[in-house]
Amino acid sequence: MGAEWNSFPLQVLYQVLGWFAFGTWSCSFYPQVILNFRRKSVVGLNFDFVVLNLTKHSSYLIYNACMYFVPVVQYQYHLKYGFSELIPVAASDVAFSIHAVLLTWLTAYQVLIYERGDQRLSIVAGVISGGAWVAAAICLIVAWPEGRWLWLVSGFNLIQVVMTLIKYIPQAWMNYQRKSTVGWSIGNILLDLSGGVGNFLQMGVQSIDQGSTQNFSGNIGKLLLSLIVIAFDLFFMKRGGKAAAKAEVESSPLLSNVIILFIIFSRAAK
Repeated sequence: MGAEWNSFPLQVLYQVLGWFAFGTWSCSFYPQVILNFRRKSVVGLNFDFVVLNLTKHSSYLIYNACMYFVPVVQYQYHLKYGFSELIPVAASDVAFSIHAVLLTWLTAYQVLIYERGDQRLSIVAGVISGGAWVAAAICLIVAWPEGRWLWLVSGFNLIQVVMTLIKYIPQAWMNYQRKSTVGWSIGNILLDLSGGVGNFLQMGVQSIDQGSTQNFSGNIGKLLLSLIVIAFDLFFMKRGGKAAAKAEVESSPLLSNVIILFIIFSRAAK
């Protein structure tokens, strides 16, 4: 018997929470993109954060897409966790990952074209990101002969957890050294926190419906992602983010932001 939901209301709630997390997490990218465009500068945005974030989201996209679309990966998941268990990746997870990669690339493009001051990508961040992809390539070589595809994609999930754990550190340290958050959008943190909570609750709903915690252990990356995001976002908010967010929102009317986004994407498409 295939995996299926036991409660239709819980299934609906699961989808609602998933798309809520998608919406808030996706929107969390835009305050920084808009802020960069308004200032025509990326001074204050840590480049290590951008590069580590790109590695994180690219790895997470590979994991989510494979878990959601590739039958052999799903089969190996069921072999390990049981055929009555639901796949712990939703369509909203895949949609978020695609959107996140595109917006992170857009932010990286802004780093190239706008004023940067004396900021540079650190050697450490370059080595970490490069090392992550080398490790992924080695895992591919190891997994290929025996067809250990679940093990391989789980490796990408592990990479995204590690990147999530360390990606905030350069920005937090930079803010501390400058004693300022100018140039870095606090608005993305408020939205990021909401997405983390929604993502965690979504996993909880699936666990309640299935009467099992296998979805937590089966997608430990998604669980740790939510918890790490919540912890770091609360830290940033505690360090004075609320006042910065208020000032940022007051100076950024909704209509003008929509127009700015239209201009940004129009230029990026050329």
